[in-house]
Amino acid sequence: MFAQSGAGNGENLVSHAEDLDGTRRDFLYYATAGAGAVVTGAAVWPLVNQMNPSADVQALSSIIVDVSGVEEGTQLTVKYLGKPVFVRHRTQDEIDAAKAVPLSELIDQNAENPNISADAPATDENRAMGGRENWLVMIGVCTHLGCVPIGNGAGEFGGWFCPCHGSHYDTAGRIRKGPAPRNLDIPIAEFLDDTTIKLG
Repeated sequence: MFAQSGAGNGENLVSHAEDLDGTRRDFLYYATAGAGAVVTGAAVWPLVNQMNPSADVQALSSIIVDVSGVEEGTQLTVKYLGKPVFVRHRTQDEIDAAKAVPLSELIDQNAENPNISADAPATDENRAMGGRENWLVMIGVCTHLGCVPIGNGAGEFGGWFCPCHGSHYDTAGRIRKGPAPRNLDIPIAEFLDDTTIKLG
């Protein structure tokens, strides 16, 4: 009778020890999983955060450009979002030359102008500043490999020329000859008054 009682107590002790082991095992499992999640989050956060724009880029998301000193037939180059932007005060001859080009002769027949409809044709009117055809504002980066074209009537079409690989743009910034696939891009831009342009 005593032996049976001892055996019963021994079984109870073993069962109780197994319950404690299970509780400890569960705790260690959850604690390890939680620590792993925290470490993974700490490792991934810098990678995700680096994709956010830097403070200087956010500060320059829009800039004001004074064009009061830009004479007809000249251009001003400003830096916007780390890229050059050409602000050209065109002559009537430049405007007339751009208007005379049939769309069928253009390599890229899209205006590439986010200020108007995405499928707008690359007419001179759709490339120039709205209501002010004598002003042309474009991102000064060749659409071939990202070089900066030279302006002031350069190239075979009197506009801009990229000497790196021979892309020629006309007086509306449209690609006319060479490897560039697209017209020079136009940024978001608007006139605030007669002498002030806001980019962005």
